[in-house]
Amino acid sequence: MDFFTRICILSLLSVISIQLISADPNTFNVQDYGAVGDQKTDDSWAFLKAWNATCSATTGTATMIIPKGKTFLVYPITFWGPCKSTTVYVTLSGTVKAPEDPSAWKDHDVGKWLEFQGINGLNIDGYGQLDGSGQKWWDQSCKLNPGKGGCTKLAPTVLGFRECKNVNMSHIFVISSPQTHILVLGGENVYLKDLTIRSPGTSPNTDGIHISHSNNVLVDGSFIESGDDCVSIGDASMNIHVSYCECELGHGVSIGSLGRSGNEVLVENITVEHVNFNQTSNGGRIKTWQVGRGQVRNVEFSYLNFTNVQNPIIIDQYYCDVAHNPIIIDQYYCDVAHACKGTKTGVKISDVRYIKAFGTSTTPVAINLNCSNIVPCTGITFEDVQLESASSNGQVTSSCNNAFGNTKGIIKPNSCLK
Repeated sequence: MDFFTRICILSLLSVISIQLISADPNTFNVQDYGAVGDQKTDDSWAFLKAWNATCSATTGTATMIIPKGKTFLVYPITFWGPCKSTTVYVTLSGTVKAPEDPSAWKDHDVGKWLEFQGINGLNIDGYGQLDGSGQKWWDQSCKLNPGKGGCTKLAPTVLGFRECKNVNMSHIFVISSPQTHILVLGGENVYLKDLTIRSPGTSPNTDGIHISHSNNVLVDGSFIESGDDCVSIGDASMNIHVSYCECELGHGVSIGSLGRSGNEVLVENITVEHVNFNQTSNGGRIKTWQVGRGQVRNVEFSYLNFTNVQNPIIIDQYYCDVAHNPIIIDQYYCDVAHACKGTKTGVKISDVRYIKAFGTSTTPVAINLNCSNIVPCTGITFEDVQLESASSNGQVTSSCNNAFGNTKGIIKPNSCLK
């Protein structure tokens, strides 16, 4: 072997050695596990294998890679924890797409598509997209086809976090969910930031983000356009913070509905601030069933802007799932299947503050506090709230029923609090 050949071989070995040394043993690309990304091939098993390898990594920070420029067809799957590494990353740069045909959920939980369960220390980023392929689900929805045999009451959630702690998700696009886009259930320390969530305003039950039985959840800097609540907050939720978000179409930010089955509920320490509502049916809403029990307390809606919103401020303790309002507390929430007359119970709503809320209402009643005669709303505060009609010649009013509290600053329309 001549000198030149030996040099070439040594150089080649050196390059290979450098590549092996620089390769991260804790990075797991779904394509290395068989994912194709052609929108046709079922890539579910490849995703599961890549996740299992990521979750089983014992040293360093494990990262699952979903690469840019590919669209991966994935059927319903659950990414199980706990993981061995203290921190797990998912870099979502490509598109993950759900099957379009609802029959793909045969033998699967129809309420789920992608779900992370029992994971502590999960980070998702990468400017990628989750596409729920919701159109065929919407077409057969019972909400849009009432009384039609074979219609669908329950459809998949695009992304669920169930019993997860210390979750960070940012810069992800979530579109066309069959039902709720993102679910946080039993979570703790969950931070959802800079997300874009989109479904048509006519799409049924497509909440942007639903939070339930969770503590310390932040939704920040996100754009949400949907056919239902922008953000909905369910029972056993506390220390929830929604800030700097844009809510388009849909039903606004809602606490509830709560107490539908007559159960005892507790929701407390909720902050909704610096949120813009554009053409939503409601703004800041609290809705409870008259047959419920328990407490909603220490809630603040502040720095809100309403543009052509039907009900900017609403509390409804007689919620009947038929009216949708901007700021509403509805303590009489009940539908035709649940008679509420004569009940001796109710969810107590107290210490609710509306601070610096401005904008336009498309209905005459811009502030609607419909509270229970059994458990009146108490400690309601209005500070610098100025609402006007979206019509150039229109007028707006306040309507109160069993609502007690005080005001500070300029209040328009005039307060009706006792």
